Amino acid sequence: MEYREIGQSGIQASAITFGAWAIGGWMWGGADMNDAIEAIVASYNNGVTSIDTAPVYGQGLSEEIVGMALKQIPRDKVQIFTKYGLRWDTTKGAFYFSSKDNYGNPLDIYHNAGKESIIEECERSLKLLGTDYIDLYQIHWNDPSTPIEETMEAILRLQEQGKIRAAGVCNYNVEQMKVAEKVIKLASNQVPYSMVKRDIEKDVVPYCIENKKSILAYSPLQRGLLTGKIKPGYRFGENDTREGSKFYKDENVNRVNALLNELSPLAEIKNATIGQLVIAWTIQQPGITIALVGARNANQAVQNAKAIDIKLADEEIKFINSKLAALKLVD
Repeated sequence: MEYREIGQSGIQASAITFGAWAIGGWMWGGADMNDAIEAIVASYNNGVTSIDTAPVYGQGLSEEIVGMALKQIPRDKVQIFTKYGLRWDTTKGAFYFSSKDNYGNPLDIYHNAGKESIIEECERSLKLLGTDYIDLYQIHWNDPSTPIEETMEAILRLQEQGKIRAAGVCNYNVEQMKVAEKVIKLASNQVPYSMVKRDIEKDVVPYCIENKKSILAYSPLQRGLLTGKIKPGYRFGENDTREGSKFYKDENVNRVNALLNELSPLAEIKNATIGQLVIAWTIQQPGITIALVGARNANQAVQNAKAIDIKLADEEIKFINSKLAALKLVD
């Protein structure tokens, strides 16, 4: 495995990090707890020392599962990333969106990154995770009802108390990062990035490179699309939000799969799956420190970890990029 520093925090994390969104089941059509625990342990046994989770993933379930897995892993050998700022158990703050929980019950999500809410969330996360500190604490989305400065002042207090090691943000634009930086030194920005979603290359990537901030790329496999396993007409499970996304329209699935077919010979040369090739491409892109990759079982986790062994030469990356440049998706 390759280990990279998160910003200038001193935290060394695995370039391939276990993304724990799917194991919470929420918005993914459910998940199996035992399989999820085995997946985390298998990741660790294959060099993946970093785990990224969030309270809202399964309304505490993802953090609980990570906490259970940590009982089988030395705490000082792993880096735990979690988040704050999305609440489902209070109506304070700014309404975000309506959803359903893992049992099909109505669920309203609110932004709340006020001081009291942050302190409450941090304590709950520490308890669920079974730890006394969080390596990287990240705001999940910007809270329009709370000034960024107020939010970051609360995070600075948690850092001073030793409850978190470093502060990060998720889904922030450059201007929001600049405001946050007036209060606290940010280590990272976690944003969506994949072969078919590269908009951050215009501004976020250059800013983070210049200011020594890490980019944690989430959904690098575009929630399964870039594995080649999704075919036209694919039916997702109940409460799986991929059903309504443009990326999974039949026409786009066909176009992406045609692209993946063009990349297949290169994957074969590398003795890799398409998914592993995609992960390798992701962590070799300028400014990308980490690829967050989910796994529902141990086999998927091991396959993800082995992507670190794939090294792409400059001409191979240029070849892939030339194919990506020709890809056009419909809205």
